[in-house]
Amino acid sequence: MTQPISATDRESACFFHTYKRLPLEVDRGEGVYIFGKDGIRYLDMFAGLAVNALGYAHPKLLAAIGEQSAKYIHLSNYFLQEPQIRLAELLVKHTGFSKVFFCNSGTEATEAAIKVVRKWGKPLGKNEIVSFTHAFHGRTMGALSIMDREKYRDGYEPFLDNCFVVEYNEVAALERIVNEKTAAVFIECIQGEGGISSISPEFARAISSLQEKHGFLLVADEIQSGLGRTGTVFGFEHFGLKPDLVTIAKPLGGGLPLGAILGGPKVANVLSPGVHGTTFGGNPVACAAGIVVLEEIFERGIIQNAVERGKELHEAFHSLKTEFPSLITEVRGYGLMAGLNLSRDGEEIVTVMRDTHHILINCTAGTVLRFLPPLIITTDHITQTINALRETFHAL
Repeated sequence: MTQPISATDRESACFFHTYKRLPLEVDRGEGVYIFGKDGIRYLDMFAGLAVNALGYAHPKLLAAIGEQSAKYIHLSNYFLQEPQIRLAELLVKHTGFSKVFFCNSGTEATEAAIKVVRKWGKPLGKNEIVSFTHAFHGRTMGALSIMDREKYRDGYEPFLDNCFVVEYNEVAALERIVNEKTAAVFIECIQGEGGISSISPEFARAISSLQEKHGFLLVADEIQSGLGRTGTVFGFEHFGLKPDLVTIAKPLGGGLPLGAILGGPKVANVLSPGVHGTTFGGNPVACAAGIVVLEEIFERGIIQNAVERGKELHEAFHSLKTEFPSLITEVRGYGLMAGLNLSRDGEEIVTVMRDTHHILINCTAGTVLRFLPPLIITTDHITQTINALRETFHAL
């Protein structure tokens, strides 16, 4: 009898080999859990890499997606669309920025921000962009131009001119490179792929001082840290910075592809009809989902849950650090964007947590266990995760 072909073999035959797939075939998701086709239930503590802020199969999300899909799934951006307008109004209301441009993803938001920066800076003689080591802004050519990660950049040269990557948290290095030609500084205040590393207070003050002196735009990448994840609307709020542009994506569409840039007064009139656009950006179904996401986070108390559960998570991590001082070198992050930096590679721990304890976590930067759970998690979920980590660490 012929054996059925596995999903792994079928994928290998059809796809460019760009992903290192997990050995888990998912059947469905519900709340903070996903269920494998083998019937095993997994607690998801990284939520599609910070995308599923409301978890899986949220009833209001499903209802909004169904209702909008029945009206129309797509219209050209030549048409006014109520879901786009309503979502933009909510973003303006809850973020304090005045202008919105919708796209499809975080890396597209980065590209749009680069274009706004260049267009704004050209008449002023400002054409240089400064960014920082260990950051991740996406995989398109513009995004790669403002990163230093060889893992992502190797083989794609040459990149955009006049882009300079400076050592993260090195004030002197930043002061040497920023000048009157600097159009923008791009910053992840809490680096996700970079290991949940945060800017220092000294570095934040230096950025603000140089921003005032040289008049460049400050662009905050909040694709992973934004929209309530750290207990504030944006991660940069923990550091007192005042960006002119913000890039957002991941949780915005409730799991559907949706990104955006938010702009303040300095860039409000940079774009005009025809100079930038997108076919699918601001898809009405994704925007309908986004309305639910923002209402739940900012108007139904989910952000407060992120504050409270984040505090519990960090307190528990610090207790673990006391128990395992030779293994855990640092507790990182804010709210429900948290990391444990280890003195060893973290992938084995990720595997044990998945296969033995049925809890999904992630490892980034080699040694950092990254936690990006749905913002709806409870104290019980945190307790379950901490107990499994403790058992895993003891076994090591």
